[in-house]
Amino acid sequence: EENGHENKRLKRDADEEDAEDQNKKLPKRKIVLLMAYSGKGYHGMQRNVGSSQFKTIEDDLVSALVQSGCIPENHGEDMKKMSFQRCARTDKGVSAAGQIVSLKVRLIDDILEKINNHLPSHIRILGLKRVTGGFNSKNKCDARTYSYMLPTFAFAHKDHDVQEEVYRLDKETLERVNKLLSCYKGTHNFHNFTSQKGPRDPSAKRYIMEMYCGEPFVRENMEFAVIKVKGQSFMMHQIRKMIGLVIAIVKGYAAESILERSWGEEKVDVPKAPGLGLVLERVHFEKYNRRFGNDGLHEPLEWTEEEEKIAVFKEQYIYPTIINTEKEEKSMANWLITLPIHDFNSSAVEMQANNKNSKNSSDLEGSDGCGDDSD
Repeated sequence: EENGHENKRLKRDADEEDAEDQNKKLPKRKIVLLMAYSGKGYHGMQRNVGSSQFKTIEDDLVSALVQSGCIPENHGEDMKKMSFQRCARTDKGVSAAGQIVSLKVRLIDDILEKINNHLPSHIRILGLKRVTGGFNSKNKCDARTYSYMLPTFAFAHKDHDVQEEVYRLDKETLERVNKLLSCYKGTHNFHNFTSQKGPRDPSAKRYIMEMYCGEPFVRENMEFAVIKVKGQSFMMHQIRKMIGLVIAIVKGYAAESILERSWGEEKVDVPKAPGLGLVLERVHFEKYNRRFGNDGLHEPLEWTEEEEKIAVFKEQYIYPTIINTEKEEKSMANWLITLPIHDFNSSAVEMQANNKNSKNSSDLEGSDGCGDDSD
């Protein structure tokens, strides 16, 4: 009996070695992976090699790529060896439904299934496509679409005594929210919406294609709404500050004129909404698709066949996490209490003095999206 078990074990080890040898013979190909993940408990997307105390999404992804046999172990330690690039570097706690990473892998059989077998259930690879050898998911991306899910009581006026679970957003307030969000469309200087840029830095200018808040809906007895924003690229904390400023205006803490002021050279105090509700929805490759999508060799980077899987993942992992965390930890409710601390009328001189004091404690968590400057 013992000999039988030993023989089986030796055969299994030999099979595994044969499979590994076969993998080594496979040529490496440039691909993109479509990823979805719930970001709670992670310090953002980007891996910090040598910093094991801050776990990132890429730590789990690289581990799964190595264990599944797609990449050699040394490529996991030095990601440049597999030409790895993520499309957007999401912040601490931020989720994604349509993140794209590009890399060189061995195209093993049942590749998606094997990678997913080594990933936790709240991180999934939903699709794979072959791309051109020089493809870089960050540089080739024309635009990124984010959503931000928030409880609608965030828009209740500060002078109204609001019960969070009972509050329902009225039509007039939603119209005002959308009027303010639409002001962001076009190209503006967003230096006040990040801690990293000065007013004369050319890269502080960003182009926003659309921004709006959808119809509210009730989940777990609480009303929520989803804000969508599509832009060429975003700087660290930019989206959260864009939303934070609109909330401050609608609640009556700041005048509407602060929007125009914030795009000028003057330093303006812009509050940053919590990271919890932010989700990278999808990334766009229109120029790449026009050039290579119908060349007979490459597929366009569109994911219509994966839409259903994306929707199921959001319902299963992303929305419940946002809703339950909001109800348990009250991140929005606690943040709203801090709004009166902000000085929306202060002069540039006062702000510069305050900024010098607070610069040492600024929280560089990552980036809402991944502009050309944020890697």
